[in-house]
Amino acid sequence: MQPVAIIATVLNEAQDIPRLVPSLLAQTPPASEIIIVDGGSTDGTWEWLVESARNHPTLHPLRDESCNLKQSPGPISRGRNVAIAAANSEIIACVDAGCTYSPDWLARITAPLLAGTAEYALGGSCLDLADATLWDLASSHFFGVRLEIDAPTKSCTARSMAFRKDLWRRIGGFPESVFFGEDTLFDQQARSLVSPAFIERAKALYRPQYDLQSACRQLAGYSISDGILGVRPARFFRNAARCVLEVLALLSLWWTWIPLAAVLALESWFAFRHNLRFLLRAGPRAVLARFLFSILVPWVVAINQIRGSLTKTNPSNRQNLQP
Repeated sequence: MQPVAIIATVLNEAQDIPRLVPSLLAQTPPASEIIIVDGGSTDGTWEWLVESARNHPTLHPLRDESCNLKQSPGPISRGRNVAIAAANSEIIACVDAGCTYSPDWLARITAPLLAGTAEYALGGSCLDLADATLWDLASSHFFGVRLEIDAPTKSCTARSMAFRKDLWRRIGGFPESVFFGEDTLFDQQARSLVSPAFIERAKALYRPQYDLQSACRQLAGYSISDGILGVRPARFFRNAARCVLEVLALLSLWWTWIPLAAVLALESWFAFRHNLRFLLRAGPRAVLARFLFSILVPWVVAINQIRGSLTKTNPSNRQNLQP
């Protein structure tokens, strides 16, 4: 079997790193090397990695303080690029902090690369339901995160992605000029060169632990990045149109309730066209939370995509804000 490297980049992930690394070490068959780049953690993440590496020779932590927002506009991309450049293996599997991976994940995501039938494979992500919050359930669909492990997906998230190192070289690496959306840009470049393989049951188990505020903040960050990059204009116009329709429906209440009823029906379709049965089983609070979050989505997306296009300023995140 060809050697395979698992790579990740982290910054102040002390809460998540003790869950991520053991799941990577438990892969069957194991990775030849697990390279984790730390961008200058101050919360104990780096010390945990160094200590763990003493007992696991395949785990290779690297500390590179240029891989944070204080030093680079694209610290996540830079961290991944540093890790991939350090890998001896020609097959690279990307993972992300905040996730865990089933023991057969690596074998599944790399199977078409090892067989020579693909150079690029995507697995997507699934919500880790073990301790999911109400707002994890409500927001999952809008982040491309599935609620069931066997649900089909064509998500390009780098939480579950594998490729040949030569493809990474031909693309020029992950784009270090952007903070959010770097995996989307990498995916666009990859698909211009090769066709991806979409792998069933190779999803990262994602544990965001959102409340309403943090879910909206994450959506805003992605939307700001879209505005900065000038990508996904159709998404912007679709959400802006929903905002306009909602305002017009409210204004029309002076004369008739029919437009508002029509808009609420449309918004119900946006909220529940996916996962309705699952949400019903989860209870009325989950149904109500999904509807509320869906109503907020067009406003958060449209306003922040405009904001990004005007300011050209990347948002920060909780890791980079720590001292």
